[in-house]
Order: sequence, then C-alpha cells, then structure tokens
Amino acid sequence: MEASSITNKLFEQLNFRGERQKVISSNIANINTPNYKTKDLVFEDELSNSISNSLQLKATNSRHFSTINSSTMNSNPKLTEVKNLEEQNDGNNVNLDTQMSEMSKNKILFDAIQSSIKRDSRLFRSVIESSAKN
Repeated sequence: MEASSITNKLFEQLNFRGERQKVISSNIANINTPNYKTKDLVFEDELSNSISNSLQLKATNSRHFSTINSSTMNSNPKLTEVKNLEEQNDGNNVNLDTQMSEMSKNKILFDAIQSSIKRDSRLFRSVIESSAKN
C-alpha cells in the first residue's frame, strides 16, 4: 500500500527541518569564526515560486476559499548565504539571538510535523486493524 501524498510531504518537511537545524547549529558554532557568513536552507521560497497544483476544497460556507494553491515539494533544499546582515569587525555576520530564535521556531515546526505523522500513522493503523476484523 502506498503512503498518501500528504504523508510524503510531511516526511519531506521533517527531513528539511532536520537539515535546517544542522545549518543553524553550524551558524552558532561559527559565531567567532572570522569572515564566516550566516547560511540558511531555501525551501519555502522555492515552494511559493513554483505553484503547480490546485487542491479542491468543499465549501460549506460562502466565505470559504474554493481552492488552495500548493506546489510540489522540492526535496533538495538549497544552502544559501544570508545577505544584508550586519557584519562585525572580523567580517562575521552571525547574530546569536536571531539564530537561537530560528532554532526555536524550527524545533516547534519539527515537533508539530512529527506529531502529525504519528497521528496519521495511528489513523492508518486503525483503518487496517478495523478492515482486518471484517
């Protein structure tokens, strides 16, 4: 049986969040490295630039949206240098407060995605168990 496309997208996002955590940790580890430039993974930006699918929704109220644009996930996020950040005298532009904030946001998203995958797995398992009893 094949996993749902939503489950696949959740796993892609989970992988992305794990990789992003590594990049943020690397930025923090290099806070005192002369001329080190802050790095980030580009993923969400590329999603918004490549809209290709449209998800049809059931409208139960006249104020509901009829469609949501979604795009195919780019499973290969791109490591980029963050531009226009204030540099210190040694040329390093890592801001500890910003990186710690980004790390916290990333962890919250990682945990939420992981929770969604677990919930999806429990639902899938209950459907299988239920159909096996019949």
